[in-house]
This record gives sequence, C-alpha cells and structure tokens, in this order.
Amino acid sequence: MMMLYEAATVRQTFEMFQILSTTGKAGKTHYHLYLADDKIRGLINEFVKSVGCDLITVGQELLLIPTVGDSPFHVSNEYLRKTYLKSGATNADLYLLYFTTLVLFGEFYNSYLSQEPTRDFIQISDWVIAVQQRIETLKEHDVEDLKSCSLEFSYNWQTIIDKWDSMDDLKEQAKKQTGNTISRLSFLDTVRRFLVDQGLVQDIGNNEIKLTEKAKTVIQRYFMDLDYNRGILEFLYRKEAEKKEDSSDADNLED
Repeated sequence: MMMLYEAATVRQTFEMFQILSTTGKAGKTHYHLYLADDKIRGLINEFVKSVGCDLITVGQELLLIPTVGDSPFHVSNEYLRKTYLKSGATNADLYLLYFTTLVLFGEFYNSYLSQEPTRDFIQISDWVIAVQQRIETLKEHDVEDLKSCSLEFSYNWQTIIDKWDSMDDLKEQAKKQTGNTISRLSFLDTVRRFLVDQGLVQDIGNNEIKLTEKAKTVIQRYFMDLDYNRGILEFLYRKEAEKKEDSSDADNLED
C-alpha cells in the first residue's frame, strides 16, 4: 500500500537528500531529524536506496555510502585516473590502488573477521612493508590458483604482483629496504591522498596516518562482511593463518 506523506515531510526529506547528494554527508540538524522522525527516516532511506547507496551514522553526521558500482555516487575508475593517478594509468594502477587500500585497512585489525581496530596509526613506511608482505604471500600461490582466484574475486592478482614489482626502482638495494622504494612510496602517497579526500584516513604528522570514524564504520559494515567482500580478505590472509596454525601445531608436538 502506498504511503502518503505531508508536503512538509517531503520537502524536508528532499532538502536532506540534496545536501547528501552534493556533499556526501549531512550534519547535526539533519542527523537529529533523521533519528526523531520515522517518516523522514523511512523516506530518505528509500531515496538513498534508489541511487544504490546506504545511509550510515557516524558521530552526529549522516554519510552517503555507495554500495553498487553503477551508483551515480560511486567513485569511477575514470575519475581515479584523471584525479589521482599519473597520465596513462592502466587497469594495473587501479588494481594496485584497491589492493593497497585493502592492505592498509587490514593492518589496523588483527584478523579479517575482527570488529575493532588493534592499532591507532601506521607509518607510511610500514604500509609499504605490509603491501610487500601481502605480495610475497600472493606469490606463494601457483599460477593456476591465482588465475582461478582472479575470476572468483574480480581482482587480477598477477597484474597486481607485476605492477608492484615493476616499481622496484632501486633494484638490488630494494631487498635491503624491504621493498621500500621511491616509486612505491610515491604510489602509496597517491593512495593516501585519495583516502584523505574520501574522509577515510587522517594525516597526523611524522608520515603517520590513522583511520577516521567513517572508515571504521565502513570497514565494520562492509569490508568485514563476508557476503560483501566475497572472501577477498580471507584469501589474502589465508596463507598467513595457515602458517600460524602449522607453527602452533609444531610447538604442541614438541611439548
């Protein structure tokens, strides 16, 4: 049955939607209105759902979060290329941007199923090392396994490996620096700028960044949801978990 709304309710809801559409967020006044008025809350949720988004609350703000790739509010690959990546950027650059973002988020949690972060901040250099570790883990999979997983997760893992390795511009010296090369640092600085602009990380000085409350909410609701992430995080951390389990079993046998 169709619900009828008073003109004032429709007007207030549309004003809220206009603000969300323009800035991606709405402040304290609309936040309290959203919580207090069931009709406005129901109507704005319908508006948001119709454009492929969710509405989440962080602090005393409402945030518009795209949940499908064809949402008009989704950050497109073309936008990323033009705004953040170098001229002539390919799909490999995009894959690596998404991959390094996943790794960054993972470094704040002690497992792909944890709900609360276990660290307050991370240095950019440690982020580089973490990416290198995940790349080395990917290399432990055989080629056919990587191909199969690329189809399953829509991530071209071999392309990610090749792109990261191609940034090894210090050649032999890079091994001594645990993958910490100029090109890799430069690329992660680009990813950092994108995440800062999206309100997901905050610079705190000394080449350190921390997650925002928006990021924590998004990670808990989406990245840690197995249905949403389709097992990508489990795949990335599976080998590491298996090694820890094997090590634990070996220690128990020695005891």
